[in-house]
Amino acid sequence: MQTNFTDEQLADPGIQRANEILRSCVHCGFCTATCPSYQALGDELDSPRGRIYLIKDMLESGRPADAQTVKHIDRCLSCLACMTTCPSGVHYMHLVDHARAHIEKTYKRPFMDRALRWVLAKVLPYPGRFRLALLGAKIGRPFRGLVPDKRLRAMLDMAPKRIPPVSRNDDPQVFTARGVRKMRVALMTGCAQKALNTDINDATIRLLTRLGAEVVVARGQGCCGALTHHMGREAEAHGSAKANIRAWMAEVNGDGLDAVVINTSGCGTTVKDYGHMFQLDGKAEDAATVAGLAADVSEVLTRLELPEGAAKGVRVGYHAACSLQHGQQIKDAPKALLRRAGFEVVEPADSHLCCGSAGTYNLMQPEISGELKRRKVGTLEAIAPDVIAAGNIGCMMQIDGGTGVPVVHTVELLDWATGGPRPRELSDIND
Repeated sequence: MQTNFTDEQLADPGIQRANEILRSCVHCGFCTATCPSYQALGDELDSPRGRIYLIKDMLESGRPADAQTVKHIDRCLSCLACMTTCPSGVHYMHLVDHARAHIEKTYKRPFMDRALRWVLAKVLPYPGRFRLALLGAKIGRPFRGLVPDKRLRAMLDMAPKRIPPVSRNDDPQVFTARGVRKMRVALMTGCAQKALNTDINDATIRLLTRLGAEVVVARGQGCCGALTHHMGREAEAHGSAKANIRAWMAEVNGDGLDAVVINTSGCGTTVKDYGHMFQLDGKAEDAATVAGLAADVSEVLTRLELPEGAAKGVRVGYHAACSLQHGQQIKDAPKALLRRAGFEVVEPADSHLCCGSAGTYNLMQPEISGELKRRKVGTLEAIAPDVIAAGNIGCMMQIDGGTGVPVVHTVELLDWATGGPRPRELSDIND
């Protein structure tokens, strides 16, 4: 794609990176075939190619974002399926992130939009606040019919049936490896996940220590910054990321780390991109170190050589989270681990398409998200699984809200298969 940025514009590193990405696009349109929003809406401007044109025009002209551009950028899920499909290697993620930051700086949203986005940014990354919000949503859910805004109704629907008690395993501490220590890892405990489902981190710790990893929960870590980053709120996102970098580098420079284990794939995609986020910052070297250590839990479990298990007689419908299969290009490891543990693994049709969760997308774009959820649940139920497994809490919540099939994290099944407790959602399945 030909671009016409001025030398003055190209002096800005962000514009320079956008220019590189734009010039790599050859207009082929392969991305439209795998874009969930284009599949749902059929509008060229709701495809990666269409958004690239909008972003190019906005950035080249140096103008503030307009309502049309904002509408179509907001409809992007950042599922990154387009990056998997693109034959030219267009790094759409960095381009759309830059566009969102530009929008945040130059566009004044309607009051309700600003208020909702502010609430999400100030609540979801903080487990204590999020727990209170979930409790409020649970209390307010019977009155959802009186709420006029669909986004507010989606927020009420988000509250799980059961809000789990705080897990003390998420406090800063060290969990000793069982038997010979094979590696020392830091576990990212996350933010929203700690409020929505504490079983995931508990199962991860049991599984890693059982396989010979010493697990440290580092003091000072918190939200990865993804939620605010995808809202274009760069200062907040970078603040969260820097806190994590400090926390994990303290461990690197102390007793050392072989990996930073992440069991929420949306967070993993962001942490692995810390090197890019801080390439011009004083934290560049530390950020690159952390990004290099970041690993999805399935990658670490593969290195630890999960023991082979007998057939369990349990049919697992595997949902590939977009942030795992597209953002991190991890496609086979989770399925291979489940099969090795003794589970039958089946995949739905169109497994490359997003379920519609996408961070806060299901709250801010509930109609499109609802259609994508309906499609995803339909393809999953069509393969008749006993249980659905995923590697991302957002996907788990989204899918669970549309099906009666139990939904668990992949590590919960692997923990159960290697001696841990049965996941609470599987009460109807015999050991």
